[in-house]
Amino acid sequence: MSVKRLLIIRFSALGDVAMLVPLVKQAACLYPDWDFTMLSRQQSEPLFRDMPANVHFHGVDFKKDPRKLFQVSRLLNEINYHDFDAVADMHDVLRSQYMRTRMFLAGKRVASINKGRIQKWLLVRHSYVYKQPLTPMIERYRAVFTELGFYLPRTVTHTAPDEVIRHNIGVAPFAAHTGKIYPLERMEHVVAALGKVMHAHGEQVFLFGAGHKEKALLDSWATRYEGVVSLVGQLSMDKEIDIMHDLRLMLTMDSSNMHLASLVGTRVLSIWGATHPWTGFLGYGQQESDCIQRPLPCRPCSVYGNRRCQFGDHRCLDIKEDEIIHRVLRVLPWHD
Repeated sequence: MSVKRLLIIRFSALGDVAMLVPLVKQAACLYPDWDFTMLSRQQSEPLFRDMPANVHFHGVDFKKDPRKLFQVSRLLNEINYHDFDAVADMHDVLRSQYMRTRMFLAGKRVASINKGRIQKWLLVRHSYVYKQPLTPMIERYRAVFTELGFYLPRTVTHTAPDEVIRHNIGVAPFAAHTGKIYPLERMEHVVAALGKVMHAHGEQVFLFGAGHKEKALLDSWATRYEGVVSLVGQLSMDKEIDIMHDLRLMLTMDSSNMHLASLVGTRVLSIWGATHPWTGFLGYGQQESDCIQRPLPCRPCSVYGNRRCQFGDHRCLDIKEDEIIHRVLRVLPWHD
């Protein structure tokens, strides 16, 4: 019997792609008679390591050519789309819509994600009318697989075993948008306090980030405070994920680092400001009880944290440093 082939499309963002990884692995294990090709941006390739042999990754770089339609047409030919039996559009943007339409016209089975855009709009613009948790993103992904005939049980299976000796903690203080970043001068106080405690017990605080500005700031913290080490610009994503795998805990914003740590089964305490776990983007396998947030009626004001604060002060992120420190210390084994 010939092997059937499924094309899975999700170009960005890194955290959204990370949430898709466990389902791709689960589908590949449960349906060994299928080949699964993941189409995403090249930077996401490390997320698909340690996959079954019937999972393949195809990376793209859209920055090389601004002509979107030409890019996608060329990409369809590049992946030999006629060889696929079905396509799962997990992104539902112009590029993926064009690709799935072409494949549908070529007689392929097609399913696409329902992002719940109307519900999200109601939640962030009229939360007093529609204030309830939305379907988690991973369940929206699962529904696409189901539509194509892949039935995936709702079990949490991480890409790494749970039996691991954990030590040290990680802190990732940045996110893509200001509305999701805890004030850095206050986070510095948190890092300094945690570094002192971890150093006293022979362990460390590892700082995660990206870019020159983040590196300069986090390197300065590592220089000033004992027990604090900056990993920014030092390691590949593969190596950073390996380190996250062994941590006792990650303290993050609503960011890609939350999803990377979740992917390898590490517990995450996440700080939420303008966004909210109810929008469906909580890390895979994480609990809302580990979310640090203020119960304000204006929250969430944004799905992605990119809207301007109506009050101009991001009061949603006015969380006491001692509260965050205490929440972290409660997780550590030497907490009294």
